[in-house]
Amino acid sequence: MSVNRLLRVGSVAVASLGVLALSACGSDPEPSGSSSPGTSESSAGAECPQGTLNAEGSSAQKNAIDEVISKYNEKCADVTVNYNPTGSGAGIKQFNAAQVDFAGSDSALKPDEMTAATKRCANNAAIDLPMVIGPIAIAYNVDGVDKLVLDGPTAAKIFQGTIKTWNDPAIAKLNSGVSLPSAPISVFFRSDESGTTENFAKYLKASGGGAWTGEPAKKWTGTGAGKEKSAGVAEGVKSSKNSITYVEWSYAVDNKLGIAQIDNGSGTPIDLSAESAGKALAAAQPAGSGSDLALKLDYATKAAGAYPIILVTYEVACTKGLPAEKTALVKSFLSYMASKDGQASLTDLNYAPLPEEIRTKVDAAIQTIS
Repeated sequence: MSVNRLLRVGSVAVASLGVLALSACGSDPEPSGSSSPGTSESSAGAECPQGTLNAEGSSAQKNAIDEVISKYNEKCADVTVNYNPTGSGAGIKQFNAAQVDFAGSDSALKPDEMTAATKRCANNAAIDLPMVIGPIAIAYNVDGVDKLVLDGPTAAKIFQGTIKTWNDPAIAKLNSGVSLPSAPISVFFRSDESGTTENFAKYLKASGGGAWTGEPAKKWTGTGAGKEKSAGVAEGVKSSKNSITYVEWSYAVDNKLGIAQIDNGSGTPIDLSAESAGKALAAAQPAGSGSDLALKLDYATKAAGAYPIILVTYEVACTKGLPAEKTALVKSFLSYMASKDGQASLTDLNYAPLPEEIRTKVDAAIQTIS
């Protein structure tokens, strides 16, 4: 995986957001009462389980989880981790159907999904573990436009389809001095059920001033042409002039797409960065209970320097109810993903680290898996 990224997280972002400080793979004792088919010594000298772990879901975290798997296997070489980035909706369905051991979802479980997940966990608790902070870029490819500013109402009208050309007065007002083409706007959206879609629609609904008429959901309700997964919409914009989409940050960077600055109403357009995304995350409120760590994000924040379009990818797991060997694998891998080493491996991939107060709760919740 490429580490030649356009933006790197510096010491300021790390200091302000906090760095995860869990132990590396296998450094926690094996879950009480569980046993794996065998264990091996990791490169750090601690025990690792052996076996195969299967997971599915969010494509927004694909770059992150691929990197974590690679680093994890340097320590726990006898574990095979398979992650299929089919989208959040598909991942939850596969988890609830007992086809995978955990799921990645860019939205926390809804009540009906939680009911199904509890049943899948043999009537034990299923939990949402916030693990990857992935800002959503409004990515574009417009002739002659190297810098683009959008606000909530204007973005909502573009993605709703009521603003149809790039030189529309609403866009021009936000981009004084920029030569905007008269070309039609080509919108690309996720055709698969996607947590990225749901989070982006929540932003449009909260900040759009009534311009966004649909209700946020994993299925897109606006205008445009559908493409599958994050890679599909990014490639659609890359290959199409005068186009725009919403996509997880690292995909916009990897495809060298323009990334719009967002005017959140604080007076200064905001660049997408780990620091600006972290400022928005700081406004999140807890929405779950106990070990379920679902968060409520404030998409309409007007905090200075806060980039408001972010998503949290949750790893959805059973606290109990899996076979003992699978329990050991899930706990070992998620512990590493939330560790200092695991999170540090993501800082060059355009993901923001979890704030320390959230990190400590993730740590405690992972330890309830047994």
